Amino acid sequence: MTAGALLRSAVPAIAAIALAGCSVLGSGGTSARATIYAPDVRVQADPAWPSVQWQLAIGGASASRVIDSPRINVRPTPAELQVYAGASWAQPSTNLIEDTLLRAFEDSGRINAVARSDTGIRADYKLVLDVRRFESDYTGLAVPDATIEIAAKLLYNRDQRVAASRTFLQAAPAASTEVDDVVAAFEQSLAAITRDIVGWTLTSGEADAAEAQRP
Repeated sequence: MTAGALLRSAVPAIAAIALAGCSVLGSGGTSARATIYAPDVRVQADPAWPSVQWQLAIGGASASRVIDSPRINVRPTPAELQVYAGASWAQPSTNLIEDTLLRAFEDSGRINAVARSDTGIRADYKLVLDVRRFESDYTGLAVPDATIEIAAKLLYNRDQRVAASRTFLQAAPAASTEVDDVVAAFEQSLAAITRDIVGWTLTSGEADAAEAQRP
């Protein structure tokens, strides 16, 4: 992967800000221009998603330190994890995921109220997320997959009962090894996994709420 590839401007629909004086990861601390990527992912509501009357809080997503970072992780082999030099996310991956989910729920028009749990919302359900993978994975491939894996639990707030749980995995192939193409693949994976989680949350929460109302 060439240095020029790491410093190219972002593809359309990705906000990229070039900052001078940032350290190039993996270069021994030398200074160079770095590109910061801020994916702007929009998810269209599925007509099959139910409209619900309950409120939802999105709990702070958890992740290991290496994942919960602005660095863009790349796995060249199954046992090796590195980062792309001269490139980073605008915020840690957990924040990217939370922001994308919150926007998707709000834009769906299927739920009365949704907010982060730290806003003090009096929610009926809480969505708890454990981000297990957020990486460019080369394992056995000539070009990497942008791989995102999230374990989700939907809790009923009144007694913290687990109403539903599921692990989601999405992997979108990059068009090439160029960082711009890898970031574009991350956008695809993030959109797909967000769509899956929003649909599952609405459907599972509505099924649980209906079951609780039965005599």
